[in-house]
Amino acid sequence: MAAAEIKVLQETFDELGRGKENGHDGADIEATKSAIRRMLTRTESYQARVRKHIDKNYTDFMSNHTSPDIYMDESQSLQREINDLLETVGDQGLQALNESNNKMAASGRELKELLLGMHVTEHILKIDDLFQCVEDARSSNDHLVVLDLIGRLRTLIFGEASATPQDVERIFQNLDCYDTIKVKYHVQSHLLQQNLQERFDRLVQLNCKSFPNSRCVTLMVSKDEPQLQDIGNALFQERYNPVKLCEFLLNNCIEPLITKPVSVEFQENVESIANDDNYYQLSLSYSTKTESPTAGQLRPNYKQVLEHIKLLLNTLSGINCSVSQTQHVFSIIGDHIKDRLLELLVHECLIPAVPETMEERQNCTLCDDVVHFEQYLADTFLINPEVDRDLRQFCEQYETYYRNRLFSRVLETVREIIQRDMQDMMPVGHINQASGEEADPIIFPRCMISKNVQDFVKLMERIVRQTADKPGEAGDKTADPLDGLIDLMLGTYVDEVPKIHKKLLESIPQQAVLFHNNCMYLTHWLSQDTNKSASLVQLLRSTGQKHFRIQIDYQISILMEIMSGFVLDSGHTLGTIPLKLIRQCLRQLELIKNVWQNVLAENVYNSSFCELLNAFTSELIRRIFTLRDISATMACELSDLIDVVLDKAPTLFSNKHEVLQVATWMKLQQLKTMMNASLKEITEQWCDGVGPLTANYKPEEIRYLIRALFQDTDRRAKAITQIV
Repeated sequence: MAAAEIKVLQETFDELGRGKENGHDGADIEATKSAIRRMLTRTESYQARVRKHIDKNYTDFMSNHTSPDIYMDESQSLQREINDLLETVGDQGLQALNESNNKMAASGRELKELLLGMHVTEHILKIDDLFQCVEDARSSNDHLVVLDLIGRLRTLIFGEASATPQDVERIFQNLDCYDTIKVKYHVQSHLLQQNLQERFDRLVQLNCKSFPNSRCVTLMVSKDEPQLQDIGNALFQERYNPVKLCEFLLNNCIEPLITKPVSVEFQENVESIANDDNYYQLSLSYSTKTESPTAGQLRPNYKQVLEHIKLLLNTLSGINCSVSQTQHVFSIIGDHIKDRLLELLVHECLIPAVPETMEERQNCTLCDDVVHFEQYLADTFLINPEVDRDLRQFCEQYETYYRNRLFSRVLETVREIIQRDMQDMMPVGHINQASGEEADPIIFPRCMISKNVQDFVKLMERIVRQTADKPGEAGDKTADPLDGLIDLMLGTYVDEVPKIHKKLLESIPQQAVLFHNNCMYLTHWLSQDTNKSASLVQLLRSTGQKHFRIQIDYQISILMEIMSGFVLDSGHTLGTIPLKLIRQCLRQLELIKNVWQNVLAENVYNSSFCELLNAFTSELIRRIFTLRDISATMACELSDLIDVVLDKAPTLFSNKHEVLQVATWMKLQQLKTMMNASLKEITEQWCDGVGPLTANYKPEEIRYLIRALFQDTDRRAKAITQIV
């Protein structure tokens, strides 16, 4: 740079000499030339000394005791003098000279470049001065001052926030010393963070001891809050990564507090072994065993969980200082832990704490507690409630959670009830009205139902009472959480009972009639409420009737299977087999009577047995009408066989006259009569189509029977012609 300065000086002298020849004042020009010469000499000497100072510090790393303040003051003085000189040259007509001679203009640019170089020099000296200040502040443990100085260094070295003119920054970053200055900055920054971390670890001590089946976690936080906040403030401002701290809090403190029974102990005044400071100490102890299926029963109470989390945050509150206008220490920590904290809190603590019975809900303050806890987290700056809405959304969906839990609990109870043995019976209803009277729909007829159905009804009545007793405000449009629960319970009953008791319903006759009675009883109970769904009433009734129908059809199939052996081996005598089959059918009916009569309502029992007897007697009549030739002996035997049915069947009813409701009963009686009647008596009973036989027989049936009972004679032919 010295050669360039000499050149500038020479050119300036030449131009000023020519200016004198052209009429400029010689004395003024000579004075300016002399001033420029002195300025160049002083600047060259100054830059040489500064270069030597920088080389010692950032190139040769030699011991240097010179303060950069001296050079900075000299730099500012030289800059002022150069600016004054430039103005003086301008006052002497430099602009006019520039117009006539470009060399004079170049001289002015050289002076400006000289000034830029001075700015660069001053920039480096400021950085060097800050490094000196960092050393001084560190020796006095003034961490916030060191933090501020490191920030200022970062701004000057890396040109942050446009604090340095672009030309100065460009030249500075191309100098040989730039890389060394950056390294020195990073070293100082690392030393600061390391020192802050060491001091922070002494003030906030986190310890965890693991044992085979348990863990003990201890947090000790210094009671020296001013020092704690100074260190915390400096540490978190210096781009501190709190991942390790946050993982410790999450894994060893927060998650166990939410999900496990934890023994918590807090002490306000504990002396540290390592130093004489006093600490707050929070100790947590809990089991680390693998959870068993029943571990959910040991889930901590949500109030206890919220209080323990508050205690944890209060213990750490000493570090929760403001690090900027928008951030606190807890908000930085919260960025790392709040999502997991809120997720665990909602799903592992709050949702399981939602009441599942109506009594629990009446005294539950869960929503209020959650709102207050959310406000606490917001006040500590751990969450931003406008963004982190997990707790608020929980409160908004509380009624849905309650409804789901209530429904789930009730359905569990329902399933437990319907899995009980249906054979455990009890009587219900009133004795039926006298025969011929129309049944009163309000009165349920006397019959047997399963005791579990009575328990089922009691549960429904309890729910109905809770709904009726629920206090409501005028205009309250909140949906009743119990709405639809009765329908769901009854739907579950209809769906589950046939599955759970499938084998018994198919194999034990009494099971089917009990299920029928149970459905009818539930239908009767449900029909008392006019607001209930008619389709549900119909579903219950049809389901009970369907399974009862299956059992009746099954019993008829048994009777038909027995009657399938009703075959005559001889045309002259009935033999012993038909009578045995008839007695077997009657015994089967007797068995059904024993298990149905005291269970079914009387009118249902009578109608079902009338159907069974009708199927049996119809098949007997059909079998008899298949005989083409009935001898007198066989006719007598058939009459005796029919007598067995006529004598035994009425005993299947509590009122023997109920047998008259069997559709084929009179037809069977008339058939017995015809087995012992003469041809004339039969024709008289037909009586040209107006006799008593016409009520149950068709002409072709009578003609067929006449042909089977009587030999082919003119009298038989004449009698047949009368049957029309």
